[in-house]
Amino acid sequence: MAELTGIREIVRAKYAAAARAAAQPAAAATEGGCCGSSDLICSPADAAGLFGSTLYDEATGAEVPEAALTGSLGCGVPTAVADLHEGETVLDLGSGAGADVLISARRVGPTGKTIGLDMTDEMLEVAKANAATAGVENVEFLKGFLEELPLADESVDVVISNCVINLSADKPRVLREAARVLRPGGRFAVSDVIADSDLDEAMRADMAAWTGCVAGALTEEEFRSALASAGLDAIEIRETHRVHEHAAAAIIRARKPTN
Repeated sequence: MAELTGIREIVRAKYAAAARAAAQPAAAATEGGCCGSSDLICSPADAAGLFGSTLYDEATGAEVPEAALTGSLGCGVPTAVADLHEGETVLDLGSGAGADVLISARRVGPTGKTIGLDMTDEMLEVAKANAATAGVENVEFLKGFLEELPLADESVDVVISNCVINLSADKPRVLREAARVLRPGGRFAVSDVIADSDLDEAMRADMAAWTGCVAGALTEEEFRSALASAGLDAIEIRETHRVHEHAAAAIIRARKPTN
């Protein structure tokens, strides 16, 4: 529990700094985040364009305010593979500045709804402001932890996330919670970092320097096992691009059985 709390605080500090910089660009000069940077780039992977707004194509980016995109710290575009439909309820784990929430809200239409969950007050404020700017009303932003989702059982159709699950100190618990809130037949579609199977502790330390503040990304085999243990099936993991010599961003999809 102490490890979980400690990592949460490290991650919260980073994303609070990013939110303040997104809301007030001058803040980027003084907010360091957990990587000790003087701006939002806190790893070589960020500087190389392997994370963030550059991953969204022009058409997708046009769906949301620029501030929502520039505030993105993700490693993919989960909405591109979530196969969202009119009327569905979508949950975004670690919703940040709200880009994927707003894209999802437009895809599910006025009869659907998208919920953004984040543990950082500053990010929630930025996301709500971005939703107001976009004029999107079928959204809700909740404060909470990935390991303790404040939602009822079987209450959403789709769970998405953009490079956030790897930041948790208890990833199997996150996946169990995602499975719990999914309705039977519901879909899990996230972007995340997966580690190569030969990653040793020295490589993990190097990867942490490249991809952010917290090492501990699961391997593909570990992710598959954790998803299956959470009760999900139809598991698919597809690498999208390398973010480090020993790690890659990937699209990870699964489904909750109907019985």
